[in-house]
Amino acid sequence: MEGRDDRVEDCLLAALRLAEETPWGDLTLSAIAEEEGLPLSELYGLSRDDLANRFDAHFDQAMSAEGPPGGESPRERLFDVIMLRFEAMEDYRAGALSLMKDRDRTPRLLARLPPHRAASAHWALASAGLDDDSGAPLGLKIAGIAIVIAQTERAWRKDQHGDFALTMAALDKALRAGEERMMRLQRWLPGRRNTTGPQEPDEAEESHEPTRPRHKPT
Repeated sequence: MEGRDDRVEDCLLAALRLAEETPWGDLTLSAIAEEEGLPLSELYGLSRDDLANRFDAHFDQAMSAEGPPGGESPRERLFDVIMLRFEAMEDYRAGALSLMKDRDRTPRLLARLPPHRAASAHWALASAGLDDDSGAPLGLKIAGIAIVIAQTERAWRKDQHGDFALTMAALDKALRAGEERMMRLQRWLPGRRNTTGPQEPDEAEESHEPTRPRHKPT
């Protein structure tokens, strides 16, 4: 028997398919049930808001779908796993954009966005093997990566050519900026001064071309 969580996930994807043609705010539960091939009674207790609130958690799962990333640096590993999230979203681009547009003007959905961002950031760090307190407290890292994901999502929404060029450039820039902020903050964290060892000559010697994800977008 299908559990409630599975039903919500399936109905979310059905709603995203419908939202390619129908604005998210105009979707009805009966239309979603028909798209999913379910009687309306199976959606009792669900609302369109429940589906919207599951959006981030659903696509967060893509970040851990392929196992630990192989990048050498934390930035490379985070780049890989976060790009997997946006690659998964691409298959539902039109519906996702419709949902996001509706969310942007719906206060009750916007109010839920910060905890969703924090959960996404936590899972990105976990998927990259970085969900510990090394370098900085986990809570601080979550806050930083939440900002990275939000900035990257804004670029993805404008990235209409299917090559992820804007998305990758924005993600690389945001990760570098976050890395620099974290290095500055480390000087003021109790017990963490001079614990990181010599820093790689990142800004001086590395190219600022975005790191490519390990899996090319399809």
